[in-house]
Amino acid sequence: MSLETIKLEHLKLNDNDKLLDLGCGEGRHALSAYISKELKVYAVDLSVKDLGTTKNRFNEFFETDNEKKTLSLAAADAKNLPFQDNTFDSVICSEVLEHIHDYKSVLLEISRVLKDGGIAGISVPRFFPEWICWKLSDAYHEVKGGHIRIFRKPKLLADIEKTGLNFKKLHYAHALHVPYWWLKCLFWREPGEKEAMLVTLYHRFLVWDLMKKPLICFFAEKLLNPIMGKSVVMYFQKK
Repeated sequence: MSLETIKLEHLKLNDNDKLLDLGCGEGRHALSAYISKELKVYAVDLSVKDLGTTKNRFNEFFETDNEKKTLSLAAADAKNLPFQDNTFDSVICSEVLEHIHDYKSVLLEISRVLKDGGIAGISVPRFFPEWICWKLSDAYHEVKGGHIRIFRKPKLLADIEKTGLNFKKLHYAHALHVPYWWLKCLFWREPGEKEAMLVTLYHRFLVWDLMKKPLICFFAEKLLNPIMGKSVVMYFQKK
């Protein structure tokens, strides 16, 4: 199992590129990009707390003697980014749009700050696994800052292409996470309450998979992703 939803190799990154991780959360994509090449990585999020977590994690990977790679953090609104037009060679927007009412404004901003020929990797929860979560628990999507919509792939693809981004490819990710969220919704607990035993046990399995990376889980997820991958991951190139 990989922490990253967006596959960096599909962004066709080159040394000295500028990469924007929009809605970076706790920095999983931004840190992976920083490690991968000599890039100028910009990680943006509305949550100062998550940016603080990203900064703390970055301290473990910071190459003090390498000025060719940087990671910059900023608190900003995804609907009004503090960057000029055509700034970035690549943009990542992973599991963000489902949280935002006016998501089309975010799509326009992605297109605006992306250079001509640049690549954007965009992911959202896949319709079927997400729909099951909503059916199992109202609290799952009513929690503050939670998911406010379930995307249908054709509609989202059309909305993105209207901004001047051409669709290139897609794949699905994190099939092994799906049972965890179904169990969590089925046995929903409020913050601070003890998780149900099945939820705790499955979470331990996911941590074990992440740390040990057994081949059986790698092939299981690869087989299951097209069927029940939790995220749909799409790549676009600016005209």
